[in-house]
Amino acid sequence: MELMKFYIARKPTYASRSLILEVASIEVFLSKADFLNNLLNTIIKKHIDKQMPPLLARPSAYTMNTKENLQREVLMANINPSTRLTPSARSREWLSSFRKYKAIYLISIPGILYFLVFKYVPLFGSAMAFQEYNLFKGIWESPWVGLDQFYRMFQYEEFLRIFWNTLLIGMYSIVFAFPIPIILALLLNEIRLVLYKRVLQTVIYMPHFLSWVIIGGIAVGILSPTTGIINQILMWVGLEPIYFLGEEGYIRSILIGSGIWKEAGWGTIIYLAALAGINPDLYEAARVDGANRWRQTLAITIPSILPTIMILFLLNIGNFLDFGFERVFVFLNALNENKGDILDTYIYRVGLLGQQYSYTTAIGLFKSLIGLLLIVGGNAISRKTTGNSLY
Repeated sequence: MELMKFYIARKPTYASRSLILEVASIEVFLSKADFLNNLLNTIIKKHIDKQMPPLLARPSAYTMNTKENLQREVLMANINPSTRLTPSARSREWLSSFRKYKAIYLISIPGILYFLVFKYVPLFGSAMAFQEYNLFKGIWESPWVGLDQFYRMFQYEEFLRIFWNTLLIGMYSIVFAFPIPIILALLLNEIRLVLYKRVLQTVIYMPHFLSWVIIGGIAVGILSPTTGIINQILMWVGLEPIYFLGEEGYIRSILIGSGIWKEAGWGTIIYLAALAGINPDLYEAARVDGANRWRQTLAITIPSILPTIMILFLLNIGNFLDFGFERVFVFLNALNENKGDILDTYIYRVGLLGQQYSYTTAIGLFKSLIGLLLIVGGNAISRKTTGNSLY
């Protein structure tokens, strides 16, 4: 059993679906048999001999008796210089792969060009953060000022207030918005009526395809102090109407709530795909042991989709300060901007309208640095605590 667990954990590429199903079936129905270990070793040896590459198949010395032998074989294949490909061999292998999958490489070219043009080339503009940029002189002739723009950034009380707003809104988004797609996916996964499930999925996916301008218009109509349905209900029960968009205390809740409504359904797609990949035999074994649906969810479902949850969580914390310009701008006004203004809207107002390009470039670079630190730190913590990471 220890050998089986080590092999599947160490070499998941070669542990085929048929191997996993055979092992799971034997473990469920013959767990108390005396010959189980010998049978499992026989199955594993059969699949390893069939699927392992030649580098690991050494018939004269290869045995399946102990875990140490398998570890030794893996280590030898990884460190033996004779097994490494030479540069010319790697080139031939790449050319062979390109000829074989030429269509796939050609299809990927537009995506690669998009990232090059819109993601990598603009990185050269980050030099403006260390300059007193002049629109007429350009990057090459504008004077360099070092870190002055960053010192200036932290001396402004307005920037500190807006930075605090962005931190709070980003934290609220992680705490309240991130779990919603997981919960929705778990609920949708329990629905057995296929037609009802598809209709419900379509309904909750649709807001994703609406622009933030439309979402803002719908929200303004719902929250209107005179014609909005919420205030109509309040007045019907004898309460005073509330000017939601005119009081700064409500703006953060509106931003988080509208984001959940728009994106929660779309976010369930990845989790539903992860749920579909869970082995049904695990649930069957749990039912045989008397586990109810709640216990199955905690013991099987959540651990099975935990790698997906952690990867998406790491990607979310990387965008912690990128809450989104559009989703805030459509709700922002002079009455609520004290609590709703974020770095993106501040950059638009000061950088594009105020033409302080170097200062706002420094703010953007600062945001990127914070996002990088969050991803690297979160990835390291996730790798140590859960064993799941982006890299």
